Amino acid sequence: MAKTNPFMFLQQVRDEVAKVTWPTRNETAITTVMVFVMATIAAIFFLVADQVMGWAVSLILGLGR
Repeated sequence: MAKTNPFMFLQQVRDEVAKVTWPTRNETAITTVMVFVMATIAAIFFLVADQVMGWAVSLILGLGR
């Protein structure tokens, strides 16, 4: 493996970072909102699924009297 001095390494990192297409502020905001919306939908889904499965298990085991 070739040894690279710290200055060369930082220059290579800078060159690689220059190739990145960074998202705009608007794209970041929309993505953040979408993550919160999807997390909320997933939380509601799993809450309902857990309640239904709990009800079904208690009905099968006769604990729901």
